[in-house]
Amino acid sequence: MSSSATSLLPDVGIELREGYAAVGDQSLHYVEAGDGPLVVFLHGFPEFWFGWRLQIEPLVAAGFRVLAPDTRGYNLSSKPEDFEAYAVDLLAADIRGLIEERGADYALLVGHDWGGTVAWTVAMNHPEVVDRLAILNAAHPRRLSEGLKNPNQLRKSWYFFFFATPRLPEDVVHARDWHFFRHFLHDANPPYTQEEIDRYIEAWSQPGAAAGMINYYRASVRQSQKEAAAKLRPISAPTLVIWGERDSYLGSDLAEPEHDDVPNLDRVERLPDASHWVHHDEPERVNQLLIDFFAPATTAR
Repeated sequence: MSSSATSLLPDVGIELREGYAAVGDQSLHYVEAGDGPLVVFLHGFPEFWFGWRLQIEPLVAAGFRVLAPDTRGYNLSSKPEDFEAYAVDLLAADIRGLIEERGADYALLVGHDWGGTVAWTVAMNHPEVVDRLAILNAAHPRRLSEGLKNPNQLRKSWYFFFFATPRLPEDVVHARDWHFFRHFLHDANPPYTQEEIDRYIEAWSQPGAAAGMINYYRASVRQSQKEAAAKLRPISAPTLVIWGERDSYLGSDLAEPEHDDVPNLDRVERLPDASHWVHHDEPERVNQLLIDFFAPATTAR
């Protein structure tokens, strides 16, 4: 283990295995724990694998094997320079490759925020590797595209378009001890501790990480809506959506995917007192929802 990565391992009372998976021409850093059916957790912006620190031990205790990677561009994973390397189809292919590299045929997939966007896309593009899908505060791509036509959602999502500009965002996010990135975490309840913020800052400070994180937005904004819509296909996996209603960035109207896009939607579970950081705000509730939803995977597929 690198000393930098080791310093970020939380004391969760279980053995965390750290490694790097070669997936195509990328190297994905991950932590892993437990045995049993594989659950893959995909973090959002501006987090990294550490964002799932409150989920790892409870899922392992429930009999699952947990795999939490740093997705492409984040923390200790590869950080290609070209924004086109962050197209969501490529990010989804990374996760399919990671599941296979870790010796599994399929996984139970959880995604939050940008990790949710990637998880939706894995389920669309590579249905054979997704047994069940759980989404936390991440609109289905069609709903998000429609939502961005709404002035209220545009105001919430202004940063989408700021991050799409060249060079300037990297300068801005570094200023005032990463104030811009820290601002995104401000509405969590309870607030993130200073120790937790310091761990995020260490991840953001990895060479190339700021640009890698921002390039998700550049690649997304520069893809035409028509091209993106043409790639959408129904998701066959049983799907659970968990939605913190106090989300400052996504309107609650975006929580419900269209039936034709997600015909096997189990339900949308709304948590009225949780923010965008629902897995941080109400971890016990979120963990139990995931465990109950994933329980059928403890039997043979």
